[in-house]
Amino acid sequence: MGRDLCDQYGEARAVFDEVDEALGEKLSAIIFDGPDETLTLTRNAQPALMAVSIAVLRVMEARGFDLAAEAAYVAGHSLGEYSALAAAGAFSVSDAARLLRTRGEAMQKAVPVGEGAMAALLGLDLDAARAVAAEAAAAGGVCTAANDNAPGQVVVSGDKAAVERAVVLAKDAGAMKAMLLPVSAPFHCALMAPAADVMAEALAGVAISAPKVPLVANVRASAISAPEEIRASLVEQVTGAVRWRESVLYMAQHGVTELVEIGAGKVLTGLAKRIDRALAGRAIGSPADIDAWFA
Repeated sequence: MGRDLCDQYGEARAVFDEVDEALGEKLSAIIFDGPDETLTLTRNAQPALMAVSIAVLRVMEARGFDLAAEAAYVAGHSLGEYSALAAAGAFSVSDAARLLRTRGEAMQKAVPVGEGAMAALLGLDLDAARAVAAEAAAAGGVCTAANDNAPGQVVVSGDKAAVERAVVLAKDAGAMKAMLLPVSAPFHCALMAPAADVMAEALAGVAISAPKVPLVANVRASAISAPEEIRASLVEQVTGAVRWRESVLYMAQHGVTELVEIGAGKVLTGLAKRIDRALAGRAIGSPADIDAWFA
């Protein structure tokens, strides 16, 4: 991903070069050429996705897009929160890359491979999913609602045995579908506490400025701008739930009429349509998307 941006725009190439320099390796080669199993490693995927998002934004800015003038808020899902903050100038792209590399490594190390799991529960609302998770955890282990993505789409996370129980219980509770996800660690649950400690230390050493526009934070589902509040929310986010459904509704309730997803993929645009059909949504990730935006 991202190769067409790098080939066509010097602004995008500069972002990939900056990330490579910050990490002391050619992450851009993995972003452009894979292999997939290397790119999807958490330590690589997190800074890679951020790099692509900022590369797209820098090209848009070079053509006249002004985030501070045109956006009411920035937001990002999980690691995307770092992309959002870098976009809004809260910290540099280099710092974002290093933080995400640290975050990815810390999350992977927090729980041995195979001991944790995540599962998507489709067709249950948040309260029902929380009840299923609590019942699964009552039999032993951690199981909690980790991502409230959209109405009827909640992800639970925790110890593998507990999450497997939740899959069975969810089906009994009327879920249309409940399935384990192909992830390398149980993100956004209490098992990530060691990673939160690592991120607290890493974030303490990074300068954070007030963003150009407020961040709608994952763990608050409301807007924040104070640097120390941002720092605290990023630490809390490691073990806390991603309240994406509530975050999108918050923006809609505060005057937002259009959501623009900048970077690789269109997942958040699809979720937005499920959360509030009145919201317009578009994804910008390719040179053609950029041209269409300015047409």
